[in-house]
Amino acid sequence: MPNTEIHIERVKPHDAELQITTAGEGPLVVLIHGFPETSYSWRHQIPAIAQAGYKVIAPDMRGYATSDAPENITDYDIFHLTADIAGLIRHYGGGPATVIGHDWGAMVTWAFAQFRPDLLNGIAAMSVPYMPPIEMSLIDMLKANTGDGFHYILYFQEPGEAEKELDADPINTMRRILWLGSGDIDLTQIDTGEDRTGFLDGNIPEGLPPWLTQGDLDAYSQAFMKSGFTGGLNWYRNLHRNWELTKPWQHGPITVPTLFMAGTKDMVLASSGQVDENHPMLAFQSQYVNDVELAFIEGAGHWNQQEKPEQTNQALLEFLKKVSPTN
Repeated sequence: MPNTEIHIERVKPHDAELQITTAGEGPLVVLIHGFPETSYSWRHQIPAIAQAGYKVIAPDMRGYATSDAPENITDYDIFHLTADIAGLIRHYGGGPATVIGHDWGAMVTWAFAQFRPDLLNGIAAMSVPYMPPIEMSLIDMLKANTGDGFHYILYFQEPGEAEKELDADPINTMRRILWLGSGDIDLTQIDTGEDRTGFLDGNIPEGLPPWLTQGDLDAYSQAFMKSGFTGGLNWYRNLHRNWELTKPWQHGPITVPTLFMAGTKDMVLASSGQVDENHPMLAFQSQYVNDVELAFIEGAGHWNQQEKPEQTNQALLEFLKKVSPTN
């Protein structure tokens, strides 16, 4: 029987010490969470992947929970984030590994596949597809298109501004954000008002989404009570810098085997079309990702690995068997 006992470790893979949740033995699988999450977002995947015969590690990324949170905003750029992953792979045997990322973790995963394909068996990206090369940074594009309107990414750019809202009540912040991304909510019924000024504006249901327990909410809330939201927000504050830093790779293809997964009600994609293989963002992706397969989780929203863990695990394990067989 595979050893699925979960351990918590502290590792310094680069220039910041991270807390790591780890389990199992076998080929290495790295799980990278998104915003605003922690390694806890992989609570349903860690035992399942370990049970299947893999060594799985899920870091609390820099700036989150009890992992180190450097003061300089530039210490959260894409080079630092991917260096953390490379250092973890070296620490846990040197690879090659399969890297799986959700939300911002998917963005790190895409970049890592471009920078260090030598350390990979394959990648899986959830919710955020590969972004094709663009002539101006996302920040400049949003400024040009949004005008005086509200966009959360622009709202996140000013240090200290979004923190005043998100840090005020981490329990309420996490409850609202997890509801807003859930496939159980009708986003067309959320009235944020014409004069939206904050990320948490809008009416949401009382209580919790059906896939989230009070214990789950407590785990997230306690983590952000310790760390605050600045670390995660600093990832957004490097978007323009990342665009500048990664120009040499912008036309390079993703060459490793890839799985892209999304919920059919994921707001990242559903806002611009039906979430299936014909979605316009996925059509762009196929031009730059050489070997990609798609998996759509029916009824799941943005938090697909938490909302529909059995379906998510099945797709991940099938992919892992192809790119990193255990025997």
